[in-house]
Amino acid sequence: MTLLVNDPADFAAEALAGFGAAHPDAIRVVHGGAVRASATPQGQVATVLGGGTGHYPAFAGWVGPGFAHGAACGNIFSSPSASQICSVARAAENGGGVVLGFGNYAGDVLHFGQAAEQLRAEGLDVRVLAVTDDVASGPADETALRRGIAGDLTVLKILGAAAEAGLGIAEVHRAGTRANAATRSLGLAFDGCTLPGADRPLFTVGAGRMGVGLGIHGEPGIEQRPLPTADEVADLLVDGVLAERDAAAGAVGGSERVALVLNGLGATKYEELYVVHRRVSERLAAEGLTVVAPVVDEQITSLGMAGLSLTLTFLDSELERFWAAPAVTPAFRRGHLPPRPPRTDDLAAARRTPPVTPGDEPSRALGALIAEALGTVRDTVATHERRLGEIDAVAGDGDHGIGMRRGAEAAAEAADRAVVLGAGARAVLTRAGAAWSESAGGTSGALWGAALTALGSVLGDGGRVGPERAVTGARAAVDAVVRLGGARPGDKTLVDAAAPFVDRLESALGELGPNAAWAEGAAAARRAADATASIPARLGRARAHGDNSLGTPDAGAVSFSLIVTALTPRFQQETHSRQAPDLQEENH
Repeated sequence: MTLLVNDPADFAAEALAGFGAAHPDAIRVVHGGAVRASATPQGQVATVLGGGTGHYPAFAGWVGPGFAHGAACGNIFSSPSASQICSVARAAENGGGVVLGFGNYAGDVLHFGQAAEQLRAEGLDVRVLAVTDDVASGPADETALRRGIAGDLTVLKILGAAAEAGLGIAEVHRAGTRANAATRSLGLAFDGCTLPGADRPLFTVGAGRMGVGLGIHGEPGIEQRPLPTADEVADLLVDGVLAERDAAAGAVGGSERVALVLNGLGATKYEELYVVHRRVSERLAAEGLTVVAPVVDEQITSLGMAGLSLTLTFLDSELERFWAAPAVTPAFRRGHLPPRPPRTDDLAAARRTPPVTPGDEPSRALGALIAEALGTVRDTVATHERRLGEIDAVAGDGDHGIGMRRGAEAAAEAADRAVVLGAGARAVLTRAGAAWSESAGGTSGALWGAALTALGSVLGDGGRVGPERAVTGARAAVDAVVRLGGARPGDKTLVDAAAPFVDRLESALGELGPNAAWAEGAAAARRAADATASIPARLGRARAHGDNSLGTPDAGAVSFSLIVTALTPRFQQETHSRQAPDLQEENH
């Protein structure tokens, strides 16, 4: 039970503030998370980790030399937003690029992926690593489907040590990827955890029983069994992890040396863990495995969940060197590293938003037109907010209209501010995308934010933009939505309208010119959005409602079609405007 709470909505922020006050010599709190109190050495790869609050020491407790350069901290069991991740990454990066590391959960994949695209649009070299160690959450031949649990510690420690060793970003990412391929975990739960402010646990386990295959967000596991002795628990964990010994060891050349983490989830304490570890160590020795620098501790918790997990990472000489390397953080210490000079730069709100590099004259003119277009988007969404909410309520929670309004309002405001600063098209769109994502929240906000950022990356901050390049940008925006959201046409999402829009826009451009091509694309989007009424939802929260959505179109597809339709007269006006020579119809 989580008992010490003020306002539950403030729990994550207050926990982070208290953590910062407890470790002023080790970390600095920034918007969205924490970074090292010492500066990242010039040119060193920055490793930025993250996930939801409720898992301490993961992830902020791992910030420090030899481990992470920063950690993005979301709400309880929720991914940090792309804006939070970008803020932490900007504060941590110092010329070597950024590797983003996190557990493989849908929200984290979406928001860290969007953050990566945002940061790349700002000119940073960014790589992404999702940890997939949990053997209970996916088949052995589809490890990419698995979630990340306590294997986060070994994989991300190796990642951070590779950066500390001075490797380039490709080699740092490769080390983390190899460690992930060589890592397997299995966990057990004896009772559930309770969210701050809640009066009951997320799940319960009957007396004298245990859940096998727990997650770290309150998931109870894949089955329940009678609770056996400590030695039988140890045997179950060892057998479960070593069932994939050949694949895990084969990822590093058939090693017989392993990193071990026996992890408590919050309520299962140290003496119990040591009793289990006694048997685990005996079993591994009998299997011919040599354990390197074992960790028996609470490192990836789930608030007050009763349970534990076993992680093994098979090691070659390189991974063993990184696993055993020194690290000095608030919650994970190994060996010794010399003190680092404290950073003296300003960590205030300046890093919360994408930087603005002034565009040239044609791009500034285009940026101003984009800001006006986002004003049209804002007004369109506000007009239809209630309708979009009613559509969403049929098979969702009814918040699509509210979220779209908040996102569009924030994007239009951010774009206007960027124009005042002399921004070109890319900077206007990246700031607008970041603002949309942060204010709208949820999947829809992340996807619209990513789409605007991708469009901006193609348009750039300099030079004239002809129709072909503008259409290429539209394709990049839709591709970003597909890539990050994972939806395809027929899944009943905004992709059902966006894909036909850009397909028709591309095909009609050469034949009809940009004016008519845009109108044709908008018409295709409207038809496709209407057609989603005849298909059941296959992705997102609406999927759980089965066929309840039949007869009602998808709210995301409808909102997309409304926006591109509203922009049709503006697009036609701008392609003929003498104030926007970069959108004239001639080819460049």
